[in-house]
Amino acid sequence: MILNISGRTDVVNYYTPWLMNRFKEGYVLSRNPLFPQKVMRIDLSPEKIDAIVFCPKNYRPILPYLPEITRRYATYFHYTITAYGKDLEPGVPSLEESVQTLLELEKIVGKERIAWRYDPVLLTSRYTVETHRRTFSFLADALSSHVDRCIFSFVEVYRKLERNLPELVMMSPGERNLLAKELGAIARAHHLWIQTCGTNEDFARYGIHPSGCIAMDVIGRANGLRFRRHKPEGTREGCHCVLTRDVGAYGTCPNGCRYCYANPDPETALRNYHLHDPDSPLLFGKVQPGDVILPANQKSLLEQG
Repeated sequence: MILNISGRTDVVNYYTPWLMNRFKEGYVLSRNPLFPQKVMRIDLSPEKIDAIVFCPKNYRPILPYLPEITRRYATYFHYTITAYGKDLEPGVPSLEESVQTLLELEKIVGKERIAWRYDPVLLTSRYTVETHRRTFSFLADALSSHVDRCIFSFVEVYRKLERNLPELVMMSPGERNLLAKELGAIARAHHLWIQTCGTNEDFARYGIHPSGCIAMDVIGRANGLRFRRHKPEGTREGCHCVLTRDVGAYGTCPNGCRYCYANPDPETALRNYHLHDPDSPLLFGKVQPGDVILPANQKSLLEQG
């Protein structure tokens, strides 16, 4: 089983003490977002976890604990650093701070276990094609020799996004093509492997590789592991990732990113954050009398023998 920390909320940025408590206790509870009374119990014993994939926007809080974590578990680290400022990502550190933290992360875990995420790519009157070209070039220059690869995706337009980000400029096919061409050229100039995520679009002509962002061959190669052949089980159309278990909870991330699908109401997320108990086995809330706690299916994906 591959553990995801976390696609639903920025666990590392805001809940590192809770996470370290869960590692110490040896288990975590995760509430089913569709059937809230069903609670999954995930055994965190190293022999039950094939690998842990981290997906935050700020690694600073967890840096002191990473040697302990990497000593016990196979790991891979996604680090999202985009072109956006506080108007779109109010709770995310500045570009310069993020770059510095990634460099410190690399010293601890090694570049082969780090993927730089430049996503989602979206357009507004402030964040234009030229803004993305300029910022991506700056970041590629700073990060290309310190990461395993770059992953990018175009923003998925959904109803709540149009409400939360009214200044969003709908991207034309020509603009998507131009952006892909620019990013591919910059990556190629920096000898940086670049791939898409969450799309079936083919940009191979620009040197851009198709792949799931959580792929067993990538995790295996970074950690000296061999996974069994396994069909990707993406969570949406165009997603080619392997299935993972997420320990987070929707509506709990104070980052306030205005394009986020997982936390569409920043006020609710902030309120939930202040109600968080770092000693609870759940990231948010308590186990209730009517809850049904079930053991997670933690079948290993590794080759045996």
